[in-house]
Amino acid sequence: MSALETTNNVQVAAHHWRPRFIANGIDVNDFDETVKNTTDWSDWGPNWKAVGEMHEGLGREAEGKRRTLSAAQAYQRAAWCYHLGKFLWFEDARLHAELRDRSVSVYRRALPQLDPPAVRLEIPFEAHVIPAIFRRPVGTAPPPLVLLVPGLDSSKEELYAIEEDFLRRGMSTLTMDGPGQSENSVDFAIRPNWETVITPVLDHLAQLDLGVDLGRVGLMGISMGAIYGPRAAAHEKRLRAVVGLAGPYNLGECWDALNPLTRGGYIFYTKSANEVEARQKAYTLNLEGVLDKVTQPLLVIHGGRDRLFPPAHAERIAREAPNATLVIYPDGNHVCNNISYKYRPLMADWLKEQLASGRTR
Repeated sequence: MSALETTNNVQVAAHHWRPRFIANGIDVNDFDETVKNTTDWSDWGPNWKAVGEMHEGLGREAEGKRRTLSAAQAYQRAAWCYHLGKFLWFEDARLHAELRDRSVSVYRRALPQLDPPAVRLEIPFEAHVIPAIFRRPVGTAPPPLVLLVPGLDSSKEELYAIEEDFLRRGMSTLTMDGPGQSENSVDFAIRPNWETVITPVLDHLAQLDLGVDLGRVGLMGISMGAIYGPRAAAHEKRLRAVVGLAGPYNLGECWDALNPLTRGGYIFYTKSANEVEARQKAYTLNLEGVLDKVTQPLLVIHGGRDRLFPPAHAERIAREAPNATLVIYPDGNHVCNNISYKYRPLMADWLKEQLASGRTR
């Protein structure tokens, strides 16, 4: 890789994902300073590791003084920095794995001090587990449950801010790493048939005493998660409502316009040998012949300035799903993270209304 290419990769990452990571908890000063100090793409992971270690040190210091809230906040920032260091960075396989594992482990130290607290669940799945973070709002009546599904390169730890929007409206959340996602990229490749994921998850939750209403379950999927969610809902009718945020109709049709970092992500997370194989697999990640079976309410949200997946894909999804509502924000980028104050309240309010009544189990 040439010096120009490595510099360009830094700028691609900064340009595409600055709004995303700031909206999800990365300090804007940390982001801008780290990007400024990263002239070579090979330094991206190590530089974010250093920022994460600084925040982790603040967490240990606060914990030593029994300042548990400050410790939890610092551990969250550390986890997000470790995740940002590895999310589409594959220059050093050992360091990538270390950053993934540190993001998970340091975030776990914050879970008991979140408000409301969180617990880690490990849901049995194909001889391994689906790791998930469960949070329940304070109250006596069993609340509805929203399943949060990340995309290609996001993780359950990254979705804290989105959890908050649902929790403040009285809904519980279960945020998971499914096959090929972050913590679960070790044992699995990403897959299109998410009915094989959501059904065993719901079956297992029914065996637990979580104090939630499993007659009122919704799902919110981000980017590639907006393919996984409708595909699951086509088969799993325990899902009462679905939000598809910034997803493609057919990933393969978008391949040629993807930036090189995202293409690299698909090679890695599909466990492909090369780009040719990954491109072939991309065509299996689609909603063809699926959406007419999604009879549940489906909210499709997209940004008019999405550089990864054109808004025409969202329009096609909404046309083919019989009970869809389409919202396109003309000023929104991919996942609309530059206007999170618009889409997050909308989808949280919409899911609250869709899950307002149901039978309690």
